[in-house]
Parts: sequence; structure tokens; C-alpha cells
Amino acid sequence: MELLKKLYEPHVLPARTLLDTDPALRRLLDPSLKPKVLARFLIEWMARAAYMTEPVDGWIRGTGQRCIEQGLDRIGHALITHAKSETGHHLMTLEDAERLVRHWNTRYSPTLSVQALCAQSPLESMRAYRQLHDDVIAGAFPVGQVAIEREVGFLAVEFGPRLMRQVERLLGPEVAGMLTFLNEHVAVDVGHTLLNEKMLAEAITRAPDNARVYAEAGAQAMTLYIRFLGDCLHTVEDLFSPLRSVA
Repeated sequence: MELLKKLYEPHVLPARTLLDTDPALRRLLDPSLKPKVLARFLIEWMARAAYMTEPVDGWIRGTGQRCIEQGLDRIGHALITHAKSETGHHLMTLEDAERLVRHWNTRYSPTLSVQALCAQSPLESMRAYRQLHDDVIAGAFPVGQVAIEREVGFLAVEFGPRLMRQVERLLGPEVAGMLTFLNEHVAVDVGHTLLNEKMLAEAITRAPDNARVYAEAGAQAMTLYIRFLGDCLHTVEDLFSPLRSVA
């Protein structure tokens, strides 16, 4: 793990600092955030998150196959086994979106349709996030996908609990309990992070010069996911903008 800390982590630190400095994330955690804005953000996020999550098991399986092709058999087989646990996770986001929309429609206006929300065209950040995975897996350094999973897992473990506390404060335990996707990833990604770190450490031990390439892929993925969260919040803030109301 020493090589991981020395050769990898310095190159992901700038992206990790966004968890504390990104303006959109800071607004999401602001005590003065209006409950209606947070409730609508959660809906926007979960309705769009299926697009981000549906390919995950295929990404992990494909990475495993590419690693085996490159002689990283132990890492490859571990990834193929791990991929099974990710199958169908996008269904959780859809179910959460449905619960959140039902809750919204009993308390706020306008009335929302989960089908319409899920059918929205992907945002640029969403497309870029998926393209990054595809490019890394198909490229010369597929282990970069392990770094992607590690850094997105870091986001869930570090930012997720803070957001859950905000949801409980502003919307109550009932809504917090509807966020099964977030709750599971906050709990489970601790173990996934350790697994990914172990695989990264092995890969870096075998090819230390590749550590920075792996880190840059992970940092880019975290940055894109944070941009995606910001895009969801911007969309909601625009809906509630006084200028929009006047128009």
C-alpha cells in the first residue's frame, strides 16, 4: 500500500478536495437550503442516476477480461466475481425515484411524472462519465477503471453521510429512508474501496510508472460525477428561479 500512497494518491487529491470546495456540493449541505429544493434535487438525481449506474456490472466485467488479457489474472478474476454484486443496481435508483416522486406529489407542486423524468435526455456530464469508462476499459490501461470505482466509491463514503444528515435535518427520517441507493453505497462502498485499493496496489507494484495514469482516470471520474450532481442541482435551482416565475 506504500506505493499506492506515494505514487497514486497525490494525483487524486485535487479531485477529492472538491468534496469540500465545490460550490454546488456546498449549497447542498448549506443549513439554509430550502427543503423543497433538496427534495426536488433528490428526485432529479435518482431519475437520472440509472443512466450512470446501469452499465456498471458490464464495465467491471469488461475490465476484468482486459486485465486477464494483460496478464493480471488475479485482478481480472476478482473483478469478474465482483461484477455479479453490481448487477441491477440501477433498478434501485428507479425505485427510489418512484418513492420520492410519490412523496413529492402529496406535498408539493407541480405534480411530477417519474416516467417523464427518467426519459429526459442525458446531460453532457452524464455522457462524458459513461464515455470515460468505455475509453479507459478499451485503452492501454484498463486498471484505470479500478481507480474510477475507487474514487467514485470514495465520493459515496465521504460525501454520502453528509448529504444523508442534511436530508434527515430538512426532510426527515421518512425521506432519508427512501434513499436506498445512497444508503447502500454509503455502507457497502467502504468494503468496495478496500477491495479496489488492494487491486490498485497490486497493479502499481507490478508497473509503478502506470500509477499516475490510473489516478488521473479516477480523478476525472470523481470530477465528472461531482459535475453531474451540480448539473442536477442547477436544473432544480433554475426551476425555482424568480426570473423563471416572472417569465
